[in-house]
Amino acid sequence: LQKELLKYKQEARNLQGIKDALQQRLIQQDASVLQLKQELLRASMDKEELHNQNVDLQRKVEERNRLLAEYKKELCQKDRHLQQHQSKLDEMLRQLSEASYQQVDLERELEHKEALLAHCMKREAEE
Repeated sequence: LQKELLKYKQEARNLQGIKDALQQRLIQQDASVLQLKQELLRASMDKEELHNQNVDLQRKVEERNRLLAEYKKELCQKDRHLQQHQSKLDEMLRQLSEASYQQVDLERELEHKEALLAHCMKREAEE
């Protein structure tokens, strides 16, 4: 009985050691699971924050694209106005050039008639 009692006590100590080791391992695993849950929570929060930032950036890009389209439209209108004004300016320059040529012709004609008049007056004075 003594031997059997010692044998069972030894077995009980072995089982207690195994139990303690398993409990320690379970505590470590629980700590690891808790740490993983915290990391998962942080990752989820980071993911949510990145998603919100992405949504915000997409909204800003859409707003900038809208503004860009408006600016392009305004620029096209201004280009059309500029082309209209340029064609009007070209026409006015052409008319001014024609008027200058006409003025030169009229000045020559006037000089010629003044010369004829002077010549006629000289002739009359001589007669």
